[in-house]
Amino acid sequence: MSQDAEKHKNEPAHLEGLRRKLKFRSWHRGTREMDMILGHFAEHYLDQFTHDQLCEFETLLSYSDPDLYNWLSGAEDLPAEVDSGVMRLFIQFKLTE
Repeated sequence: MSQDAEKHKNEPAHLEGLRRKLKFRSWHRGTREMDMILGHFAEHYLDQFTHDQLCEFETLLSYSDPDLYNWLSGAEDLPAEVDSGVMRLFIQFKLTE
């Protein structure tokens, strides 16, 4: 991250723009099931997330729907290299929250 970007990362306008982008990406994944799960997760948590947590969530969005679903459902163990605070929060998320 450039010094200028680093300096502005916690400004409200920057965070709000990042949140909007991530919410949109959460609701437009490709599979309707993951759209619903990630979209509701984003609506529930993103407004509270810090810049670092938003970056973790952006990384979470880079994984495929089948991988995310398998980790969420417990069909596969969460690999250590993808483990983060936001990923653990996602794994524990219940759509009814």
